[in-house]
Amino acid sequence: MKKNLLLLSSIASLLFISCSSDDDGLELSECVDGDCDPIESRIDNPDSYTFTRDNESTVSFGGQTTRLKMGDEILSAFTDVTSTSEQILSMYAHEEGANDFEDADLNASDKSVRSKTAASADFFATNATDQAVIRADFDGWISAQVDEVFPNWEVAAAAGTAGQIADGSSTRYINAQGLEYNQAFNKGLIGALTIDQVVNNYLSTAVLDEGDNVADNDANVVVEVEVYTNMEHKWDEAYGYVYGLNADAANPNDDLGADSFLNKYIGRVEGDDDFAGIADEIFQAFKLGRAAIVAKQYDVRDAQAEIIREKLSEVIGIRAVYYLQQGKNSLDQEAPDHGGAFHDLSEGYGFVYSLQFTRKTNSSEPYFTKEEVDAFLVDLMDDGENGLWDVEATTLDAISADIAAKFNFTLEQAAE
Repeated sequence: MKKNLLLLSSIASLLFISCSSDDDGLELSECVDGDCDPIESRIDNPDSYTFTRDNESTVSFGGQTTRLKMGDEILSAFTDVTSTSEQILSMYAHEEGANDFEDADLNASDKSVRSKTAASADFFATNATDQAVIRADFDGWISAQVDEVFPNWEVAAAAGTAGQIADGSSTRYINAQGLEYNQAFNKGLIGALTIDQVVNNYLSTAVLDEGDNVADNDANVVVEVEVYTNMEHKWDEAYGYVYGLNADAANPNDDLGADSFLNKYIGRVEGDDDFAGIADEIFQAFKLGRAAIVAKQYDVRDAQAEIIREKLSEVIGIRAVYYLQQGKNSLDQEAPDHGGAFHDLSEGYGFVYSLQFTRKTNSSEPYFTKEEVDAFLVDLMDDGENGLWDVEATTLDAISADIAAKFNFTLEQAAE
């Protein structure tokens, strides 16, 4: 096992704690001459996200894997012109037993993507107004794809006219303002589903410490008919929204890009030399936080949650700037590449939308409020009446600079 020394600045003296990923053999202190006060502190970070109790795995995140699979099928429906808005909306708000998906297991599930969109305990438990508006956005993107884009599937797009536009070897399908609704839906859901559920819900103390969770975890009281405690399971559910479709979920960094959501874009950011190492920082924090739950060291757990919040939020900010700048570069040519530009800007639109679900470290606030995000999107789409067809480079630079300024990176780093 890797031995990562975690210094806790909030503790005056270092406590010594040795932790195994299995409850058996856990030692919380060393005794010297009958004095069992802890004298040093160390939690061993396991090599992989593997935790057991009585030789059975305690890791479980099936619901998250299900929703990621549902999300992938919904995205496929955005490019199937035989789909109706009713069919795609039914996929998004799936009800148990409905024949919405090709995968029969998804049809049998009682899970849905819509019910977990903008649904975190910290941001939306008492904010039904914004939740309803956000969910209506996703419903609207589905309906608009069918009502506006599908009828013009074979029509050449132009300013004010929805249709198709060539992007080298690819063909993009845009609305009258140049926006790809599938990209807005996809990248917006990275924030509204995966980021929100991870950083504002399952890693929240309101969820981890809810009810008797702390006392039960202290006493190793497991959920009925299961082998894990409630607290362990909540942490695992956060993990599942990031790594739930990895072939080897216990060692996921060799297989980043396993889904169309957060996992894919952790991999993209990791591939940029300016941010190399971020994927391992996220993974190490997930492992150490889970080990801290086993060790009943909740200050260590919470410190790792803050690392995860910071790094996952950075992923959203970095990719928002990246796509806005890539779109600007494609437009800034003697013969503008509108297909490539609109594709990048549509992805940028979705990542900008996702900024409202990010979370400042040691704070209950997002990096950008919903009002700030809405203002960005208005600037992006309403520079002229034709939206992205008329967007100015100065607008893209201004939004990019505002985003980069809130995070620990420069515009130049993210734009590469």
